[in-house]
Amino acid sequence: MPTPADIAVVREEDLDDLLPLMRAYCEFYEVAPSDAALLAMSRALIGDPEREGMQLVARGPGPTRPAVGFATLFWTWQTLSASRAAVMNDLFVAEHARGTKIADALIAGCATAARMHGAPHLTWQTAKDNLRAQAVYDRVGGRASSEWLDYDLPLGRTIREG
Repeated sequence: MPTPADIAVVREEDLDDLLPLMRAYCEFYEVAPSDAALLAMSRALIGDPEREGMQLVARGPGPTRPAVGFATLFWTWQTLSASRAAVMNDLFVAEHARGTKIADALIAGCATAARMHGAPHLTWQTAKDNLRAQAVYDRVGGRASSEWLDYDLPLGRTIREG
């Protein structure tokens, strides 16, 4: 299992290793933002981790210490608890490294960062059919919440009234 030393906050010099993982994550969800857009997001997080959030990278063993997973953490606020909120927006482990508890270590790293940022809990979502991820989340003590139904509003349209 990775140790905390194997999980680090992403820095500029990590981006060449991070980009293929972000691309694989996007392919898993069948979306295709440009590499430039993905790198711009990462650089925004690197540039302002106190207000924006951060990414964590998991590195495997060996002399080259390959990047094998990542997580993206965003900061926001929750009115209902009048507190900061930490949203783990992304969690991805390369296929060849799954089953090694790298995801557990990344979640633990996100939880530590969230605590340090003053968030009382860490929240995230997964697809209803992503059973493998759900097994990880259950194993680390996450609780599935069915209280809310997610919506999104494409902003290229005019909002219908009435």
